[in-house]
Amino acid sequence: MTEISQHRPYPAAKVPGWDFETDVAVIGFGATGACAAIEAADAGARVMLFERNSGSGGASGLSGGEIYIGGGGGTDAQRAAGFEDSTEDFTAYLKLAGGPCVDEAKCELYGREALNHYAWLKAQGVPYRGNYLPGKLIEPTDDSTLIWSGSEAAAPFCDLAKPAPRGHVIQHMGWGGGRPLVDVLEASARAKGVEVVTDARALALVQDGARIVGLVVRIDNQPRFVKAAKGVVLATGGFVFNADMRRKHCPDTFKLNDPIGDKDDGLGIELGLGAGGEAIHMDQFFTTCPWTMPESHAYGAFVNTKGQRFINEDCYHGRVSRCAVDQPGGKVYLLLDNAHFVQPMDFARMRIAGTGETWEEVEAELELPQGTLGATMAVYNEHARQGRDPLFDKRPPILVPLDQGPFIALELDFHDSYFSFFTLGGLKTSTDGEVLDRSGRPIPGLFAAGRCTSGLPAWGHGYSSGMSLADCTFFGRQAGRKAAGA
Repeated sequence: MTEISQHRPYPAAKVPGWDFETDVAVIGFGATGACAAIEAADAGARVMLFERNSGSGGASGLSGGEIYIGGGGGTDAQRAAGFEDSTEDFTAYLKLAGGPCVDEAKCELYGREALNHYAWLKAQGVPYRGNYLPGKLIEPTDDSTLIWSGSEAAAPFCDLAKPAPRGHVIQHMGWGGGRPLVDVLEASARAKGVEVVTDARALALVQDGARIVGLVVRIDNQPRFVKAAKGVVLATGGFVFNADMRRKHCPDTFKLNDPIGDKDDGLGIELGLGAGGEAIHMDQFFTTCPWTMPESHAYGAFVNTKGQRFINEDCYHGRVSRCAVDQPGGKVYLLLDNAHFVQPMDFARMRIAGTGETWEEVEAELELPQGTLGATMAVYNEHARQGRDPLFDKRPPILVPLDQGPFIALELDFHDSYFSFFTLGGLKTSTDGEVLDRSGRPIPGLFAAGRCTSGLPAWGHGYSSGMSLADCTFFGRQAGRKAAGA
């Protein structure tokens, strides 16, 4: 038998016989794979879904279940809370959040279709309470729907797109709404006749000429050949657990110690590359430290090991964290006064590094260069009392003077504090989920969506909570529909 390798497709002429035959084969049973399977089945295709684990989940199942939705005048939850959200503002924010890595066509398509996607999610059975929970939050503490989940109200985003909260969270009590979200999508897929095969690891794609016509999976430690008459959809996640890929493409992640994912080993990316695809923005990653828990800490100011601020702290907690990791010295400090300090959450692994009756005393305890932190905070407080931040454009109501002693500096060490992270780069795809080669042409029969692609959440400095699930559910649907019609 010809050697089976994920780095190049297996020739169809060498297949000894097909163990399974279907129209569309989906690899990976997280939210991406479920949505691709549902859409392909609705288009009339026979669908088989292969999952290496013993059940559904993926990185989606580990998430908070939050999906970034807006535009079209606003969702029911946005309108009920008094927020209007035009398609133009929503799309503009998506593009700004993509930064130098933006895929404008994907932003424009999702900007137009987000409300329809919201209706589709509800039609699958995803429940939403429909209410708004104000504040600077990471996830709702109850079953609320709508929260601020990005940098919408912070500069420079708020000057270029009218702010509105867009994080829509599944109705679910407690943390971890991603698991019930995947459960709903799984139930919908199974009800539509999708055949699910678990404990089946993809080994290689199968190619006939230029076209991908199937895949090889390992079941019970034996290779099994799957014929996919219309196409294969990759829904396999990112590469946060592949140290070699991270070292080559995303070395800054080695500053951090808390990866998030579910066997995200880059398999789908490597399968796509072997078939002639192109991987883009592989250096991009998301990270965050939960420094806004408790919420009063959101009013603090950050400095690096030189005693200098580096960001407007009213933006999204992940944007602050990602910019923090760019700073020298391996750590940053969150500065708080007595009016805003609360003991940090234990799991954040943030320690009190310095205290004092003046900021100069804190500076001395941190062993910062004399005159640095004291000057930084003198300038900060002087302008904060005027409601201004001429250096970084932080704005009220988050902008407040930190002048009520005693004063505290919390240390966020990149290596020791809890900085969760995952990769964002992946295969280049069309808006229909077609895997593209280096010339921009679709590879016949091969589709991909979710974190194994570069999608809506393309730039770590512009990420907003809910963008990954928005990307994987919507473009998973696109890939499934396109594959079914191939």
